[in-house]
Amino acid sequence: MDTKRFGFHSIIRLSTDDCDSLTYCAQDPLTPPPSDYSNHDSEVSVSPTFRLEADWHDHIPNITLISTDSVAFYVHSQTLLDASDNGFRSLIPTPISDTPQVLYVPEFSETLNLILHVVYRMPFSRRYTFEDLSTVVHLLPVYGVHPKSYILPDTHMYMSLLSYSPILPLQVYTLAAKHGLEELAVPTSSHLLALDLSTLSDETAEAIGSEYLRRLFFLHIGRVDALKRLLLQPPNLHPPTDDCDAIGQSAMTRVWALASAYLAWDSRPDLSANLLESTFTPLKKEITCDLCKKNLETRIEHLSSQWSQVKCTI
Repeated sequence: MDTKRFGFHSIIRLSTDDCDSLTYCAQDPLTPPPSDYSNHDSEVSVSPTFRLEADWHDHIPNITLISTDSVAFYVHSQTLLDASDNGFRSLIPTPISDTPQVLYVPEFSETLNLILHVVYRMPFSRRYTFEDLSTVVHLLPVYGVHPKSYILPDTHMYMSLLSYSPILPLQVYTLAAKHGLEELAVPTSSHLLALDLSTLSDETAEAIGSEYLRRLFFLHIGRVDALKRLLLQPPNLHPPTDDCDAIGQSAMTRVWALASAYLAWDSRPDLSANLLESTFTPLKKEITCDLCKKNLETRIEHLSSQWSQVKCTI
């Protein structure tokens, strides 16, 4: 196997004479291997991370994975086998041969690179699109890798997916639900409070699954019910005075009930504390008693604080 340097990558001239076996795996078993690998020598570039002389692993790689766009990845068979329950898509022959193996993988180098970064628990060198990340998550089970075991809060894949939660919450939540990624689904669900659940398509609902769909519905229903309960409690009354007796204080109770009914009628799980305050604060203009105004201000503060403590995730 001849090697030479080319820019940031190595270029290797790969010949079938360099190994005892050249294994090909395709999604369609009737698809023949590329002629480059069976008829003559071919040049492939080498991954800058998974290269033969890489010093981030204690052992020398014993397998070369070749992507469909001719990029070589030097990896360790035992690492892949430990992570996979199907021999890394049945690519790695067992028992493991003492002779280095060259295996053809039916993925583009970008995808294969991400899969290997997840398996090796390595940091990403750049930001990937959500489409790239989700493709890899869906592919992990194909290679016998359980996403729940490798997409954890302390991993770069988890942090990369979580970064898309504010802008693509439904897509992230659906992905997390489909693969049982509880630690990802929980924080993402807070970004779905504004979602009108009646607009969910049948396809999306099916992808989310009954368990996580039920939890999302209960989150919305629970917050709306909690808001209505909080609104039922009017401001406290003060002891009667010469200027404001019990009848006089009924005005404050009445305007509170009207404002509460308005909010309860259009209550939403994503209602903000600022909207609560902006709805009740103007009521002070309709109250002449200073003690009533003080009680109203105190109740508004408590309402805002209580609402902020209501659970906002599944």
